[in-house]
Amino acid sequence: MSDMGVTDTPAARLQALFEGHRLTPTQRRIAHSMVRRAADVPFLSSVELAELAGVSQPSVTRFAVALGFDGYPALRKHLREVAPGEPAAPTASYNEYQQAVEAEIENLRHLAQVLADPRPVQRAGRLLAASRPLPVLGLRAAASQAYGFAYFAAKVHPDVRLLHEGGTMIHDRIDAAVRAGASTLLCFALPRHPREVVDTLAYAKEAGLTVVTVADSAFAPVAKVSDLLLPAAVGTGLAFDTACAPMLLGRVLLEAMCDDLPDAQARLEEFDARAAARGLFVE
Repeated sequence: MSDMGVTDTPAARLQALFEGHRLTPTQRRIAHSMVRRAADVPFLSSVELAELAGVSQPSVTRFAVALGFDGYPALRKHLREVAPGEPAAPTASYNEYQQAVEAEIENLRHLAQVLADPRPVQRAGRLLAASRPLPVLGLRAAASQAYGFAYFAAKVHPDVRLLHEGGTMIHDRIDAAVRAGASTLLCFALPRHPREVVDTLAYAKEAGLTVVTVADSAFAPVAKVSDLLLPAAVGTGLAFDTACAPMLLGRVLLEAMCDDLPDAQARLEEFDARAAARGLFVE
């Protein structure tokens, strides 16, 4: 499994600290919250971190011990040395809607930092461009992300196959894509992660496909069944998660794929000409 956390930022250094450790789901949740708030974490108490991650304070202590520290104070001391940062500006004056927007802005800032190293996205773009056909998977909360990607990808890629409905047929559709020559599957995986997505990706790998996954975290359950995982955090401040960063990362992947499709520009120009002839758009 590969991810994009290779730049020298507080978030990347936190990511490196967690890699190689077998974490429980609760501990992965703590790690994910820490990466999302990398600038703030060295200044948080164990109680504050527990509230941020939505876990108990003893869980934070056990997490620190699992990483090899005597307790959370030792972990926080280490973080202040290896991942220094300035605490984020207070948002107490914002209402809950503004806070949700500010959290999404921070997710996008983190994505921008991660994209400072373009190589993982460029590698993904090459894999997607070379797969004929290209299956795109997204179930439940991630279905709209998969649909959006597939909608635009079909304008430049000759054979995109959207897999956005689960059930007993999904393995059949993967088999059909493999028989037709597919080499890579793109998956959008967002919380709450359906067990069917993990099972489907495992099946795709067994069928010989390379799995590229856009997920909310490098610690998401789909990481173990992904060959290349590209993380983009979701917002959790509202009743339903917000996924601006995964959507934007999907568009970035489209751009990278277009770079490896020599006739992409010609296909777009052809579409525009046909749309104009049909009066498809009012503008």
